Amino acid sequence: MKLYFSPGACSLSPHIVLCEAGFDFETERVNLADKKTASGNDYRQVNPRGYVPALQLDSGDVLTEGPAIVQYLADQAPQSKLAPAAGSMERYHLIEWLNFISTELHKSFSPLFRPTTPEEYKTIARDNLANRLDAVANQLGGKDYLTGNSFTVADAYLFTVLNWAPRVGIDLSRWPAIGAYQQRVAARPAVRKAMVAEGLIPA
Repeated sequence: MKLYFSPGACSLSPHIVLCEAGFDFETERVNLADKKTASGNDYRQVNPRGYVPALQLDSGDVLTEGPAIVQYLADQAPQSKLAPAAGSMERYHLIEWLNFISTELHKSFSPLFRPTTPEEYKTIARDNLANRLDAVANQLGGKDYLTGNSFTVADAYLFTVLNWAPRVGIDLSRWPAIGAYQQRVAARPAVRKAMVAEGLIPA
């Protein structure tokens, strides 16, 4: 398998899952500005949408969209227990959180990264994110991880998105439960391995 990624982008989530599950895989960096891969190829030949992540399977098939990729990986490595069994109510709750992270958190960060977004709108976006983060902090109360005491693919995604907060002027210190959660996830060996590989932290 090969994961196409950009350092610190949402592709960090499947990168973490690949490491957590112990897969044998390759990575290739993508320059999102010119849509070129590290080998000089046109990334749009891999993912016509032009954004990361994309996971190229050994069969040649390509999966895109982070929530789909991480569930696929979890299902290929059930021993890792990174997702509850398909069809179980626990799995649907996991999907519920993956959708929340994708639509309510991830996409709410997007306008904050754009230099063309008016400051007035950025203020509104930060306020909306604060409300969503209130819900996350409430969910984390008394839990080690998002859905309980076991790390899942939803945690890989949430951790990735939360790491963007300092870059867009959101101070997470107002949510102590989130800060403690970030430290807990960051200390996981597989998480450190993925972040070192992307050059996000020193080896």
